[in-house]
Amino acid sequence: MTWHDVASIAEFAVDESKVVKVGEIRIAVFQLVDGFFAINDICTHEYALLSEGYCEDGKVECPLHQACFDIRTGKVLDQPAEVDVVTYPTRIDRGIVQVEL
Repeated sequence: MTWHDVASIAEFAVDESKVVKVGEIRIAVFQLVDGFFAINDICTHEYALLSEGYCEDGKVECPLHQACFDIRTGKVLDQPAEVDVVTYPTRIDRGIVQVEL
């Protein structure tokens, strides 16, 4: 596992995401009121970018079919998605948000 820099913590706003691509993997990193969380950016229902979805109260809504996922756990909250999204560990190092893959 390797830590990858995403962005400075100053570049984030609560309930907004930044996207990082590690190899072929798109990861959406969100700042919530209780920290930073990272999920796979691709909806498990159909190809749509979760980073472009609506984020509120720790969940993100897919912009294509409105499936909702818990950003902290990756769990599906609303259909039509049935498969959870992958989550990734995050940490802050020298003011930089990092994701582990």
